[in-house]
Amino acid sequence: MAEVRLVVGLGNPGPEYAETRHNLGFKVIEALEESLGIEVRQRQFNARIGAGRHADKKVILMKPWTFMNRSGDSVATAVGFYKLDLRDLLVIADDRALEPGTIRVRAQGSAGGHNGLADIIEKLGTNEFARCRVGIGQCPSPLAVDYVLGRPEPEDRPKLNQAILRARDAVLSWIDRGVERTMNDFNRMPEEEQGMSPGSA
Repeated sequence: MAEVRLVVGLGNPGPEYAETRHNLGFKVIEALEESLGIEVRQRQFNARIGAGRHADKKVILMKPWTFMNRSGDSVATAVGFYKLDLRDLLVIADDRALEPGTIRVRAQGSAGGHNGLADIIEKLGTNEFARCRVGIGQCPSPLAVDYVLGRPEPEDRPKLNQAILRARDAVLSWIDRGVERTMNDFNRMPEEEQGMSPGSA
């Protein structure tokens, strides 16, 4: 039986949320759909899912369709259905602690104030699963809800688009080579970002 990898991108369903900062997880899944030739359309686990192959593994792409704060229901149900080891799960989420255009891959960790990750941790009963965090930039905490549910500033969009593609490549690396090697390769700033002026950091 082929090894299975479950890749979950977090976001909120509905066109009113499609272009918001909080939906970068969905955007990375969409980039993976294009690269892998997978359509994430099947309705299962209160989510939209699609399956394909990469690096001799079965890859399941998932967008929980429960709204962000209840993402854990879909993830836990899918993990149980496929009888997955949590080392075979990776979750993609936006992160206010990282600058726009930056990604970080981690083997485990706290929710970092992200409600979707927090719900997944609660439903799985552990934080020991990989995640790819995509930076959206900081804002004052009282404004967090409006900020994450808002649309990026025009000057941030090219950096976010670049980060989506970098996160896509990190996910493909994780499927093929595992989390440690992916962290080593992708947690460094890209060369083009290193060359940016100090005022753009």
